[in-house]
Parts: sequence; C-alpha cells; structure tokens
Amino acid sequence: MTTIALTGATGFIGQVLLKHLTNQGFYVKALYRPGSSSPNKALNSVEWIAGALEDEGSLRTLVTDVDVVVHCAGAVRGATLEHFKKINTAGVKRLLQVAIEQGVPRFLLISSLAAREPSLSSYALSKKLGEDALSEYRDKISWNILRPPAVYGPGDREMQPLLKLLRRGFVPVVGSKSGRFSLLYVDDLAAAVVCLLCSERTVNGQSFELHDGHPNGYTWGEIAAIATRLNGKTARCFSLPRGLISMVSQINIRAANLFGYQPMLTPGKVRELFHPDWVSDNDRISQAIDWQPETLFHDGMKRLFY
Repeated sequence: MTTIALTGATGFIGQVLLKHLTNQGFYVKALYRPGSSSPNKALNSVEWIAGALEDEGSLRTLVTDVDVVVHCAGAVRGATLEHFKKINTAGVKRLLQVAIEQGVPRFLLISSLAAREPSLSSYALSKKLGEDALSEYRDKISWNILRPPAVYGPGDREMQPLLKLLRRGFVPVVGSKSGRFSLLYVDDLAAAVVCLLCSERTVNGQSFELHDGHPNGYTWGEIAAIATRLNGKTARCFSLPRGLISMVSQINIRAANLFGYQPMLTPGKVRELFHPDWVSDNDRISQAIDWQPETLFHDGMKRLFY
C-alpha cells in the first residue's frame, strides 16, 4: 500500500483530497495543528500527526516511511510578505529538506495560479518562491507542481460570499468586464492529484496548470449568463470601483497592524483581482496524465445551491 504524507489535511482543499486519497486505497499520514483544527478521526487508513510546518520534529514524524509528500498547506491571508513567506516559502523548504533526509522519493506541491504573476502581491511572490525551492533539489527528489486557479466547492469560505450573491442573482464585477479567469471545482483538483500519483508516466520536474474544462476561462458576462439560467431570472451585474476596494484594503492593513489579524483583502489582493488574465491552460497536464475535469461552473453551482 502506498503511503502519503499530507499537509493541510483539515483545510478546505485538504479535507476533500484526504477523502479521495483514502477512497483510492492510499494510506495517509496527515499533519494537523493542535488547537486550530479538528481532524476527522473517523476516516479509515489515516494516521493523524500533530504538528506544524515550523516544527521539524513533527515534519520528520510525518514523512518517515512514506512514498510521497503532498504539500497542500498554505497561507492565503496576510498583511506582510514575511508572514506569507513563513508558510508558503520557508514551510516548503523545511518540509522538502526533511523529506530528502528521510529518503522520500517524491514530492507534490499544490501551489496557485497566482505564482505565475509574482510581482502582483506578497502572496503570489511567496508561492513562486516556494515553487523555486523545488528546482534547487531537482537531482535529489522527484517533484511536480500543480497550479490551480480559484477553487470552490462545499466548505469553501473564501468564495462562498460571491457564490451566494450569484445564487441571489447579483454579479459583483471586479476588474475589467473583459477580463478572463479560470475556475476549478475542488473534487476535480483532488482527482488530478490522485491521477498524477497513480500515473505510470514520468513527469518529474514539471508544473501543471488546471481549469474546469471551459476553454479560455470565463468573463463576468458569462458568469452572469450562468446565474441567469440557474436562477430563472436575469442576473444583475454591478461594478465594484477599484478606488473603493483599494481604500478598504488600506484600512484592512492598518487594522491588521493594530489588532494583529491576517486580512484577506490587501493592496496586493486588489492587484490580483484586477489583473486581466487568470486563464489556465490544461494542455500540459492533459498530455502528461489521464485526467480530465468533470465539473463546469454551471454544474458546480448546481451541486452547491440547487
């Protein structure tokens, strides 16, 4: 039986991935942070390891006697580059080094499409630096990177407010109306991970983008048309001015400095939101492994709300 070391197993994506892995017969050693997450101990074939990415001892326990590391943990909220780098860059390096020390032959990093544009935000830069860490160890461990776009599905907290607005017939247009972006249902991402792990083809050292099978991504107009079909009434678009969003992001930064919390909407996130091209390309992963997405956004919304 193949044993997987999984980080981020109690998060939105990690929980779905954990179910897919165990359903496919993998044994999983799953890392969780005590006090901040509640592991699902009812799952079969899962060994829970208490620890954190900052704790080399718990990481060493996690990766001992495993065949593959799947690194899913990451920080998506933060006010500073240092905060993001602590998790998204240093965390990757630390886990990678421990895995190499323990003789783990394979490492799969679930990154983000944002890493394609590292100049936009501290988050994007930290994800790109985390990816770069893998290339430094090309001769010591087999590795791959998955770059999903915006991922949504049951249990998602980040996109849930937007999806609920769509369900009510309101489409908040952020950025250019002609801007395009890809989307991915969480189960399709998990299926891609499983397919990559099970593939007999050698794809070492490659980075793969993913999307839901809708070519050239979506526009806000297409999202509005989908909401109209699902709701049975015309969805109303309304634009969110960049100046207003930027002002809120600046307030968030000041509040974060005062109260010590990690905000989602920051000036860097605003630059990400207004970037005109977040379209993924499935060609490389489709040529490398036998994976095809199954859930277009229309179908994903139906699963969630209809």
